[in-house]
Amino acid sequence: MSEITVRTLGEDEWQDYRAVRLEALRESPEAFVATAEEEEAFDEDYWRARMRRSARLIAEQDGVAVGVVSVGTAASEEDGDSGELFGLWVKPELRGTGVATRLVKSGAVLAQQRGQSRLYYWVGTENGRAVAFASGMGFRPADERRPMGVKSEIDGEEEIAMVLPLGTDPGVVGR
Repeated sequence: MSEITVRTLGEDEWQDYRAVRLEALRESPEAFVATAEEEEAFDEDYWRARMRRSARLIAEQDGVAVGVVSVGTAASEEDGDSGELFGLWVKPELRGTGVATRLVKSGAVLAQQRGQSRLYYWVGTENGRAVAFASGMGFRPADERRPMGVKSEIDGEEEIAMVLPLGTDPGVVGR
């Protein structure tokens, strides 16, 4: 397998983000609140605003996007001290190969570089695979729960906040 690289997209790369986001929505519609049909209709201004609102990271293999994740400021945190990881998706044929791990580690490093001390990642309470993945990355369950945006048998009816403490040592994250 060719090397996987992860990079943060700039606002002018909105079309790259749009392409991988639409691919994710088409391939895994059950994982997202939005639909590909809805987002296909959005114009350039919308996509550029979205790029400014949160960081968009893509994983690439041989120059082709194979995964995506977003990092923003946690909605429940008014002080901006906490980041939130969301929209994680990896092409099905590359799941279980470390692509998601690379995306999450890169997102955590980015949040830490922004001065955020912890990173939230919401997972379905019934999704044992997602909870195990997050736990393996160092995330720990918090007391916060919320209704699922999209209910499924895999995820259950609510999400739990998993939290990764980032600390201040830039060498700690990403090990």
